[in-house]
Amino acid sequence: MKTNTILMILLAIAMLVMGYCGWDHNNKVQAQMADLSAKNTALGTELTDVQGLKAKLEGDLNALQTKYSSLAAENEALQGSVTDAQKEIKRRKSAIYRLTQASSAKDGEMASLRAQIEGLINERTKLEADINNLQSENAQLKEENAKLASDLATTKGEKEALARLNSTMEKDIADLTLSNFKANGFTTDVLRKDGKPTRRKGFAKKVNVSFDLVNVPEKYQGVRKIYMVITDDTGVPITKSSPIKAKISVNGTDQDIIAVSEQNVEIQESQRLSFNHDLEAKLKPGYYRSSIYTDLGLLGSASFLMR
Repeated sequence: MKTNTILMILLAIAMLVMGYCGWDHNNKVQAQMADLSAKNTALGTELTDVQGLKAKLEGDLNALQTKYSSLAAENEALQGSVTDAQKEIKRRKSAIYRLTQASSAKDGEMASLRAQIEGLINERTKLEADINNLQSENAQLKEENAKLASDLATTKGEKEALARLNSTMEKDIADLTLSNFKANGFTTDVLRKDGKPTRRKGFAKKVNVSFDLVNVPEKYQGVRKIYMVITDDTGVPITKSSPIKAKISVNGTDQDIIAVSEQNVEIQESQRLSFNHDLEAKLKPGYYRSSIYTDLGLLGSASFLMR
């Protein structure tokens, strides 16, 4: 009895448990069914959207295929154009290369021609310079020849004048000079304004004559008048506004002279004397003779040249 009661209890418990489990399972199934229904609804909506997207993508794909076909045709046309362009470029490059080679050859030829022209210009410049130098040299030579000819003529004239002057001096010295009363160391200097020597006619301002008297005999010593005479190669006295006229006597022979200056000098046994004359007029080119006289004759002479 007790066992049956226990069994009944256990059975009731089991029934309760099974009822609870069945209810709980039913609730879970219903919940899952509701969830599946919601998911199914969502999937239906999503499927609709996907189908719409698919239709859109199919439309886009068709458009892209059409565009691809158009681009493929264009590409094929462009490929032909590119090929033609490459051929044209290659042809033009070849033409440019040929032109470059020809240009290089012409540049070389032009450079050679320029070098030749430059050489010819330099040669012409040198020749012109040489011609100018030769012309200058010829002009100088002509001038020198003319000067030499003039100098030669002058020299010839001077030689003739000097010969005449020397001849006159030698004769005068022989005729008018005392053997034991004459000058030694006779010099004549033509001076400029500043006192420097010159032989140029335009610069001569003074004539200076110096000489020595050595071993003068006693009978010739004492105060005597001494004259300075300057003449050209023909014996004509130089110009003076107030010429000094005097008479000398040698060995009983009288002679008139025209002096440019005179001095009273105390003649001693030995002494050096100097005479100066300031020129009043320019001397012409040629030989001149300076002479020193006393009342007893000629003491000495010297010649000088003016140019």
